[in-house]
Amino acid sequence: MTVGVIDTGVDYTHPDLKKNYAGGHDLVDNDRDPMETKVLGQATIHGTHVAGIIAANGKIKGVAPEAQIVAYRALGPGGGGTTEQVLAAIEQAIKDKVDIVNLSLGNDINGPDLPISLALNRAVDKGIVAVAASGNSGPNVWTVGSPGTASKAISVGASTPTMEIPSLLIEGSRNRLRIQPMEGSANWALDRSLEIVEGGIGRKTELNQVQGKLVLMKRGTLTFSEKAENARQAGAAAVLIYNNMSGGFMGNLDTQSSIPVGSLSKADGVILQKKIKQGLSARVLVAEERDQLADFSSRGPVTGSWEIKPDIVAPGVAINSTVPGGYLSLQGTSMAAPHVAGACALIKQAHPDWTPEQIKAALMNTAKPLVKTGGADSSKATVTAKTGSYYRTFEQGAGRIQVDEAIKTASLVTPSSIQFGKFSDERDSHKAVLHVENTSERSARYSFTIPNRVDGLSWRFPLSFTLEPHEAKDVMVELRVDPQIFKGKIHDGYLRLQAGARTIQIPYLYVLEEPGYPRVMGFDFAEADKPGQYRYEVYLPGGAEEFGIALFNPEDYRFIGFLDTAVNVKKGLIKQDIPSEQLPAEGTYLVKVFAKKANKEDFIETMIKIGEKVD
Repeated sequence: MTVGVIDTGVDYTHPDLKKNYAGGHDLVDNDRDPMETKVLGQATIHGTHVAGIIAANGKIKGVAPEAQIVAYRALGPGGGGTTEQVLAAIEQAIKDKVDIVNLSLGNDINGPDLPISLALNRAVDKGIVAVAASGNSGPNVWTVGSPGTASKAISVGASTPTMEIPSLLIEGSRNRLRIQPMEGSANWALDRSLEIVEGGIGRKTELNQVQGKLVLMKRGTLTFSEKAENARQAGAAAVLIYNNMSGGFMGNLDTQSSIPVGSLSKADGVILQKKIKQGLSARVLVAEERDQLADFSSRGPVTGSWEIKPDIVAPGVAINSTVPGGYLSLQGTSMAAPHVAGACALIKQAHPDWTPEQIKAALMNTAKPLVKTGGADSSKATVTAKTGSYYRTFEQGAGRIQVDEAIKTASLVTPSSIQFGKFSDERDSHKAVLHVENTSERSARYSFTIPNRVDGLSWRFPLSFTLEPHEAKDVMVELRVDPQIFKGKIHDGYLRLQAGARTIQIPYLYVLEEPGYPRVMGFDFAEADKPGQYRYEVYLPGGAEEFGIALFNPEDYRFIGFLDTAVNVKKGLIKQDIPSEQLPAEGTYLVKVFAKKANKEDFIETMIKIGEKVD
């Protein structure tokens, strides 16, 4: 099996990768040497890490350790690259007839029709299984980015593998504060109560009398490693770094620390600061945690097409893999996607005649839907509020992959997720055709489970049916909507098909009215081809009733004028050249790019520069 890795290149001299390296192309320098960038200050490691997760075969083992890696260097120094380079890499992968292609890259534009997304769909049409990271812009919805929005690709979010997660139990309190261990941290197995002290931002001058204590620091100014090393030298027992913005975060230490280092959310950091003033101590408790959705994992759905993305999730936190010169633990959906690419190689080996759609279905039909912390057993048909609840379908897709189950599945259902579309006055009935295939050597009986009742929604399913070995059948599922009764903007869940002894869960999504996705995304501004002209690009996922680019003086926010305005703009990527006579004077400006649709307005604020700045 050959897996194309479209990334920053691959260190094919690494002892764990060299036996599996099968050549490649450099689309940055236009040669046949896809080595990682080695220039000091701009060196890259990303592609080698991704390749190791797929097929390392040495000190560590990848998911498919005997697969061949074909490397496509589409991202150059510092990990930067262009859409054209990525498109050229996809084109070359199609020419090379790889079995699977992995793209652990992307942007923050949530739309189904971006060039790289469309190119991946073409690759799938040519028989290649395409795997793409969903992005690291979570935990908010509508954050999935291209090419993780490609309809026919497998879009992958990040879950946690089995991890020892520490928490802090403060003296006199029953509530625990969850600690996120940093990569490179020492083990958090502290078996005693610790006094907590304030450590500012971690400067040496702020770390007095911290010997044997747990030091709380604020994020910022110094690197995580500098904070940790300063605390270690001062004799601290452990370090907690709380966020300087709302929410939590995950961090990496540049070098291995001999003391435990972890992160807290801003809210928990503020709570702890108050407790410090009371002179309280705390105890660290460690519990095993797995199969939670990573906060950073981008969520869907996809704007315009209303498709469920990501399709599935895979481990993407604390993933140890190959890098030039050794090994390193990293996290991101970039690490989750190659788990799926490796899984696809194993499925393809077991079923060489399966199409990309069947391989995608095998993974999604057998995935394990994940439950938010609460202890629910996701194998049960219902999840109660008391025990926990499923993540939404557009957060996790079908759930976390189970490779062994996918390989031996006896039934396939395609498509493996359903988008019933958006309500319109002419259409209150939404239908989907599912192709059900018995891939086993025994006959099997199939029947749908009626979903829980929701006011305003009614379902129609086919009667139970039997399929002989290798027999297939198309069945229709119908969702009827009464908009006078059903009031939700988005309705999603899982249809359950009993397939012999197994239950296949099929994620579905229905949109009643224009939901609250961002109305404007991905603004870029640069010099155009003609001298004196400038060009902007912007993505309007649903189009706009009103659109404009307003200019302000960045010093006093005084309104200067509009760079461009329009009404009733069609959805998609807008590219527009601005002639020199419409440009303001040379200088730097604050711009507000706004778009309004269905009584919702969003804007992007950024700085642009026109000509040479005049002092």
